[in-house]
Amino acid sequence: MKILPNTAMTIQVPGKLMIAGEFAVLEPYQKLAVMAVNRFVYVTIKPADKKRITLEKFHLQDIQWDVDNYRVTIYSDDPRVNFVQGALDVACLYLIEKGIPIQNVSLHIKSELDDKSTGKKFGLGSSAAVVVGVISAILAFHLEKEPSPLLIFKLASISHVKAQGNGSGADVAASSYGGILQYSSFQAEWLRDTYLKASSISELIDIDWDYWSIESIDMPKSIHLCIGWTGSPASTGNLVQRILNLKTTQIEKYQTFLKQSEKAVSNFLQGAKQEHIPLLLQGIKQNREALVTVGKEAQTELETTMIKTLCDLAEEFGGAAKQSGAGGGDCGIAFMPSEESAKRLEDAWKKAGIIPLEIKPYRNGALII
Repeated sequence: MKILPNTAMTIQVPGKLMIAGEFAVLEPYQKLAVMAVNRFVYVTIKPADKKRITLEKFHLQDIQWDVDNYRVTIYSDDPRVNFVQGALDVACLYLIEKGIPIQNVSLHIKSELDDKSTGKKFGLGSSAAVVVGVISAILAFHLEKEPSPLLIFKLASISHVKAQGNGSGADVAASSYGGILQYSSFQAEWLRDTYLKASSISELIDIDWDYWSIESIDMPKSIHLCIGWTGSPASTGNLVQRILNLKTTQIEKYQTFLKQSEKAVSNFLQGAKQEHIPLLLQGIKQNREALVTVGKEAQTELETTMIKTLCDLAEEFGGAAKQSGAGGGDCGIAFMPSEESAKRLEDAWKKAGIIPLEIKPYRNGALII
């Protein structure tokens, strides 16, 4: 797509929901299923007299930022700007390496990925979507052609790993590519080490990334997705660390979990690709069981009482469900074999205090609108 550089534009970036393969995806070649959803982050970029940024969610208005000696500085003491600074850092360095000067622009970031009334998180990957949006906006403004999903994904992954030091990149992939994806992680440790060895961002972008793979998949038309929110946000970082601690304290149980997760995700993906509904549902049930078991072994509650109710009700009406993401709260995702069963499930969820969300798969990644 031909775009006009140095022109005001808005980038729409979808959030994500994890479908199957949580935690295991942090290991080499383990597959995960993730989908982009129709809730968005919007990043508007336009020419300005100075470089400025507004983060609507944090009530931070017109904060000045600049690029000096290949580094971006945002002039704010608020630590919540750090991940945005990291995204700007990577995007601007890439452009500078290409000989493209950084223009004075203002960025306005607005998110609809959290609950509007309470501000509570749904678990839709807001930080990853913001990073993808900022990088997409900076590139689209300065380049003559719209940046590819691959370029956006790689730059956003570099930024994310630099900031957090870990993570699978699956949320970045969903926001960059859109749709429902079969995904294997590049491995954060590999990316950190390779980043330190690379002579430039451009070199790191151009090489093949070990371990990483991505493939678009379609959901059978007869399957109806239902997303339920428990009203309780999860603390992802703490949960991930507790599960990973099993690698050193109970390695055999951790390896058993990886095998169970691999089998479950394989059944789900095979069921989706072959439109074999019983196999697809079996995979979801197996993944739920694997996560519940590893949570107990790590002495942490991945499947809360509300998520258990959400899942049990889905099975009662002929479907299958599990936590979405790290667990401990947030959302559950159900796969129902008919529109009627999906409607009955959502009615039952409401009676149980679970909020059905009007969330559907979204086919596009970051998009100029």
